[in-house]
Amino acid sequence: MIKSDIDRRTFLSSAGKGLGLMALSSTAVASLFENVKAAGRAIDHLSPIDAALDEDYWANIQQAFSVTRGIINLNNGGVSPSPRMVTEAFVRYTWQQEDATAYTMWQILEPQSETIRSGLAEVFGCDPEEIAITRNASESLEILLMGMDFKSGDEILTTTQDYPRMLTTLKQRELREGLKLNLIKIPIAPKDVNDIAAAFERAVTPKTRLILVSHQINLTGQINPVKKVCEMARSRGIETIVDGAHSFAQFDFKQSDLGCDYFGTSLHKWIYAPKGTGMLYVRKEKIPKVWALMASEDKNRNDIRKYEEIGTHSAAMRLAIGEAILFHNAIGGKRKEERLRYLSRYWMNNLKSIPKVGFNTSFDPAQSCAIANFKIDGVDPVALGGYLMSKHKIFTTPIVHDEFTGIRITPNVYTTLWELDRFSTVVADVAKKGLPKA
Repeated sequence: MIKSDIDRRTFLSSAGKGLGLMALSSTAVASLFENVKAAGRAIDHLSPIDAALDEDYWANIQQAFSVTRGIINLNNGGVSPSPRMVTEAFVRYTWQQEDATAYTMWQILEPQSETIRSGLAEVFGCDPEEIAITRNASESLEILLMGMDFKSGDEILTTTQDYPRMLTTLKQRELREGLKLNLIKIPIAPKDVNDIAAAFERAVTPKTRLILVSHQINLTGQINPVKKVCEMARSRGIETIVDGAHSFAQFDFKQSDLGCDYFGTSLHKWIYAPKGTGMLYVRKEKIPKVWALMASEDKNRNDIRKYEEIGTHSAAMRLAIGEAILFHNAIGGKRKEERLRYLSRYWMNNLKSIPKVGFNTSFDPAQSCAIANFKIDGVDPVALGGYLMSKHKIFTTPIVHDEFTGIRITPNVYTTLWELDRFSTVVADVAKKGLPKA
């Protein structure tokens, strides 16, 4: 029974554009996937920018998600709902591994994660032997930040706007081993993105051994000039880690567009995989020198899989990444990017002429995509976020940072223009009248 079920899921080369071989875990998933592909065929003649404006097409994509419309969810930066075909696959794989679990999970299902590795490598544009499947971006980056050898006095360069967990990790090594963490301030919504690259270059010293740079800053959605930073670092013999937690599958790029040595991301954000899935890229020749976070046998020293030694874990989450990749590729990376940027610019343009409304995010398409941050002069962002949710059921992300405050807004492909209009109307009213008194 199990074997024949696996055979029916034999990976189909026709399943995704350029994906290679991926699984369709049931007839229900296959039907949902066919709906997405059929919608795409109707707009294949359009450029990605023109396709971003086709509301009939995006209505079909919206229906691929089983999200409530009782809440306007504009907080998709931390974690995103999965489309139904991914959830159906996850449930299917979960039931399969509950049947003679020790056998089914470890001998039948878990080996199939090699196909997932190949699928992720295709999306990222690298060798599958450079991809580890992790549980999130934090785990991926912790593997690197805790697994690289440094000596007392070595410097690690990053910014004050980097993700707090990564800063905490580096500060721990600073305390325990005498490393020096060099934090620089970068401009907020710069007119010229090269100002960010210049800030990194000015901060490099003869003791700099590693640069950690966020591809996209989680606070504002700022897209950093990663390739320039990586090229500068390489010319000076400095290694580079790119934190791609928010960028991967939100906008279209490959590893060669970054030029980094290492890259970590979550898969439960913009590729819509099950919660608790992530990806780690390590340039092949650097695998032997980075220690695993949880020890692996020495025979695995050169094997990317040494970073997956975490003990017992569900195979279902890993395998359902396959359906998430199918969904992503069926939409198309560039088409998806243009839609997300269109949604972001839609609400930003609605508000940009409203008195007292300002932005911590650039309107430059090279500097931002789905994530943006706005502020209302004289209005506390935490109070505003609470009001939006309690009164209007609009879920947002208040940001309070030492250098700025605001509200992070992150629509997704399932977000409707009507929802963004409603959000914009409420914000405009607050800007005009202030928050209602309790």
